[in-house]
Amino acid sequence: MNLPANIMVKEVGPRDGLQNESSIISTEDKIKWINLLSQTGLRYIEISSFVHPKWIPQLNDAVEVANGINRDPGITYAALVPNKRGLERALSADIDEVSIFMSASESHNQKNINKSIRATYPVLREVVDEAKQENKTVRGYVSTVFGCPYEGEIKIEQVIRVCDALFSMGIDELSLGDTIGVANPLQVKKVLEELAQRFPTEKLAMHFHNTRGMALANVLVSLQMGITIFDGSLGGLGGCPYAKGASGNLATDDLIHMMESIGIKTDVNERKLQQAALFIQDALGKPLSSHQIEINSNQM
Repeated sequence: MNLPANIMVKEVGPRDGLQNESSIISTEDKIKWINLLSQTGLRYIEISSFVHPKWIPQLNDAVEVANGINRDPGITYAALVPNKRGLERALSADIDEVSIFMSASESHNQKNINKSIRATYPVLREVVDEAKQENKTVRGYVSTVFGCPYEGEIKIEQVIRVCDALFSMGIDELSLGDTIGVANPLQVKKVLEELAQRFPTEKLAMHFHNTRGMALANVLVSLQMGITIFDGSLGGLGGCPYAKGASGNLATDDLIHMMESIGIKTDVNERKLQQAALFIQDALGKPLSSHQIEINSNQM
């Protein structure tokens, strides 16, 4: 196998992990959790979302969280930003990196953003332009790359058009989302073969959900295709509130364990990661789905 020596794991649990939780986590616990994550060796944490509170009440304290955490200068603290108003709030909280988002599926884009794909572009371009003026890096997310809950399979040409539009805006990196966890390793290989002909693989990241238990298998194929950036949510927390059946994200702790066990460095301390996982499990009052947290919980 042609595998990299190391990878970058981007923790999205405080945003993508919590956004689908019905029980509201206190601002204090969110801050404590992010502070624990900052001690693990992770170099990137997506801490919240600056969408309107009525859409995701769980994250209505984004400014308070951003202002309350202890910031490590070696870590990028990012947040999701939907539009200019959201960007103003994110900049007031001094977010390091701005994340924009849209779907490759017209139907999911309408459900998620309340706009057509075409109408979304100028909104995002304005965010990118202003974020760049403030010397912020910008990350793009494309949802439903491997399948949509409303439209089924998405044509690769559709995915390429959206990716091309986002890169043309000047984003620094693009995360490809398996929003409902339908991707399989062969499909991942085919999609990445197409995208690698058009975009630098070092600017592509993978965002897998584990709905059908294939996230780690998809990671392995992605590694062989030259991808070295992966999103994870500690404990397997998460799901898309606008995609029925989208269960938890790829668990950061399972991903880290697999990488380290096959000799790929992540620079993340697994023991400290488990401490952070057990903390948020207790705060939520329910067991998380990752294998590593189950093993560690049973050993305590």
